[in-house]
Amino acid sequence: MTNNKNLLAFVEEYKALCKADNVVWIDGSEEQLEALRAQAVANGDIVKLNEELLPGCYIARSNPNDVARVEGRTFICSKNKDDVTPINNWMETSEAYKLLNAIYDGCMKGRTMYVVPYSMGPVGSKFSKVGIELTDSIYVVLNMAIMTRVGKAVLDVLGEDGEFIKGIHSYAELDAEKRYIAHFPEDNVIMSINSNYGGNVLLGKKCFALRIASWLGKNEGWMAEHMLILGIEKPNGEINYVTGAFPSACGKTNLAMLIPPKQYLDKGYKTWCVGDDIAWIRVGEDGRLWAINPENGFFGVAPGTSMKSNPNALLSTKKNTIFTNVVHDLDTNTVWWEGMGTPAPKNAIDWKGNKWDESMVDADGKKIKGAHPNSRFTAPTANCPCLSSEFEAPNGVPLTAIIFGGRRAKTAPLVYQAKDWNNGVFVGSIMASETTAAAVGAVGVVRRDPMAMRPFIGYNCGDYFNHWLEMGKKIPNKPLIFNVNWFRTDDEGHFIWPGFGDNLRVLDWIISRCEGKVDARETAIGYVPYAEDINIDGLEDITVDTIEELLTVDKEMWLKEADGIEEFYKELGDRVPEELYNQLATLKANLNK
Repeated sequence: MTNNKNLLAFVEEYKALCKADNVVWIDGSEEQLEALRAQAVANGDIVKLNEELLPGCYIARSNPNDVARVEGRTFICSKNKDDVTPINNWMETSEAYKLLNAIYDGCMKGRTMYVVPYSMGPVGSKFSKVGIELTDSIYVVLNMAIMTRVGKAVLDVLGEDGEFIKGIHSYAELDAEKRYIAHFPEDNVIMSINSNYGGNVLLGKKCFALRIASWLGKNEGWMAEHMLILGIEKPNGEINYVTGAFPSACGKTNLAMLIPPKQYLDKGYKTWCVGDDIAWIRVGEDGRLWAINPENGFFGVAPGTSMKSNPNALLSTKKNTIFTNVVHDLDTNTVWWEGMGTPAPKNAIDWKGNKWDESMVDADGKKIKGAHPNSRFTAPTANCPCLSSEFEAPNGVPLTAIIFGGRRAKTAPLVYQAKDWNNGVFVGSIMASETTAAAVGAVGVVRRDPMAMRPFIGYNCGDYFNHWLEMGKKIPNKPLIFNVNWFRTDDEGHFIWPGFGDNLRVLDWIISRCEGKVDARETAIGYVPYAEDINIDGLEDITVDTIEELLTVDKEMWLKEADGIEEFYKELGDRVPEELYNQLATLKANLNK
């Protein structure tokens, strides 16, 4: 399938080390993929679901010790420790290769090695990058075929001397003590062993598209960001595109697939999903920033996804989807999970493979959940009812605004605009969420998650901030930068803002602001809307006074926040750019006026 000498040598090297019985190249054809699905069913790795209700869909279960990304076993490997730490786990390059290759030795004996050529981004786009994943898991092959563009067309683009990101994966023995997800940005290599959970083994996703790509972007002058891409179409047909970075549990996927509220739908507003998770961003020939979604599928969290919370996400799972660690309804041969909005099945198998019904409790009397809290669906983007017509555009879409968001009960207002690009970088660098009751540990603890990239920056965080500042010098026509907070609460702890589709009301103001159509008032932290400029038509319990409350900036809280920011910067070490300390000093001075 290829004459690329580097690729052929890479395959031979790991076939010999892993001692694979044979090698199969994935050509991307439906015929080959269908044969692999049949083989996986015969092996018991996946189960085919009801063809009438869920055509082309399958259910899989992972080992109970292997159900989520393992940040503690995820490493960035480099020659110099300071280039990677303090946020990332670090291993020295040569030591890491020595450790990992010893575990790979013989791990595929009696197995087939699959060679998966894949493109992150539209095949052939100058924005896109090619990766090769070697794996002994059919589950990985089938999921990669959904999440990325795989097959012969990718090898054709690669050619005889094209460069690619090397990825090696084996589920080996699923030994949690020997589980490693290691990245070698200086060598363009990713190594994953002893896991078969998507976040650790679909190497195109966080491993390549963020950790490796963030490093490539720094060196090549572009950006790989943990951001959704959303198009907002006005009644006149004009579309503005925004990107948004949100930590987990902050409504990112819901925003990416937002359905406008009735008042906006009636006027003719539409929303278009370009991507729900990752954006690769470059400066276009027109001096604006342009973004592509490098992925080709959705790797979504199942629990809580319903026709009420996110109908477009649920509808995206109705065909050609792989469900992992959800409930198997045996009566209908379909799937179910907590928060789906339908009654629990009476005759079912839980995510561990045990008989289950919702009346079951554990030894402490707590309800036993049928689906794992991190159970997933891998669904093709083509299924999304609101998929943008520009999804495959080779140059991506132009950005009007960049939006940062977190979960803050009192501190951050509903929305504010950064004063300029550098101030926007500061706003992104201080992003934070407060822990909720759903998380383990104390409630209300502030966790800093700069640009929502904390687990995904492939190098030193201070250098990453500096890259953002340097990018600002290269963008003649910069998008404006905003911060949103859907999670302000009243004194009883109830959310004040309705959220979900009504978040379009805030995006509407953001776009009007970018177009210079509305004014704003300057505060110590940035520009805040005038309350009457947020459209509340049709919102029963929200008044202009409510919006005023949502937009307040409490100086005492922000002075305390400034201390927390300074502490965070100190934790990051001496590579935090001086400009961000200057921004912090300006914030403090503004607050003390």
